[in-house]
Amino acid sequence: MNPTSASNLQRPIVIATRESRLAMWQAEHVQAILQARGYTVELLGMTTQGDQILDRSLSKVGGKGLFVKELEVALAEGRADIAVHSLKDVPMDMPEGFELACVMEREDPRDAWVSAQYPTLMDLPQGAVVGTSSLRRTVLLRALRPDLKIEPLRGNLDTRLRKLDEGQYAGIILAAAGLKRLKMADRIRHIFETDQMLPAAGQGALGIEICTGRQDLVDALSPLVHSTSWLAVAAERAVSRAMGGSCSMPLAAHATLAGQVLTLRAAWGDPEGAATLVTAHTKGQVDTLEQAEALGLQIADELRRGGAR
Repeated sequence: MNPTSASNLQRPIVIATRESRLAMWQAEHVQAILQARGYTVELLGMTTQGDQILDRSLSKVGGKGLFVKELEVALAEGRADIAVHSLKDVPMDMPEGFELACVMEREDPRDAWVSAQYPTLMDLPQGAVVGTSSLRRTVLLRALRPDLKIEPLRGNLDTRLRKLDEGQYAGIILAAAGLKRLKMADRIRHIFETDQMLPAAGQGALGIEICTGRQDLVDALSPLVHSTSWLAVAAERAVSRAMGGSCSMPLAAHATLAGQVLTLRAAWGDPEGAATLVTAHTKGQVDTLEQAEALGLQIADELRRGGAR
């Protein structure tokens, strides 16, 4: 590193983070990378509304934005400089005064099947209970196994696994990325391929949020940017944004980039109705975030033409 590259930041960079084990891992991961580049970095642990409300689904109490609101207040008040998020928890439209300064290299974006007894979803007996509070996973599960009973599952990763181990569910579905990051990949019985369970927009990617206008932080974070991951999640988030996406939207969107060709697939299901999914896919050459987002808008139009709402 150029020894002067940290000189614009005379005081420590403070990272606002939720205090769950996974959120702390994410913040400490960013802290370690920045410290290796010569910065002094401190953590500010916080409990968010999303962490406190565990008896209702997020779609009924304000969405996944509940996980980021308190962190944004800390940024706005100057108590913290950056916030590290699982990108699938970040609302599609960021509040005025905040921006995404960085998307880091993505971990495995797929969903994982976790069960003590059953190696795969297809091994479950008829009518078995599966745990998830995600509307996306619910509609995808119904399309795969309409006979299953799907029950809510809230809480951090350790809480969800404890509920499974207590026998409340025959199996649960979690993001593979979180299990891998916490060295718990041994809990994974099966990883769903994306043609079975299409991931959520941004799943597996870490995004770093700052207050708009902090060029010093943009510069500090630029080496952490993974442009391939950012282009993919920009396309996915554009689909979700165009569809009014939040966690009350039963929507999946997943993009991959090979060279400069981005392939984008999306699915929408009716959480109250039929197990039939509305699906759409496209591909195109992408060099910029704007081009990636344009593909996302194209897919959203296709979903609406197919009956998604």
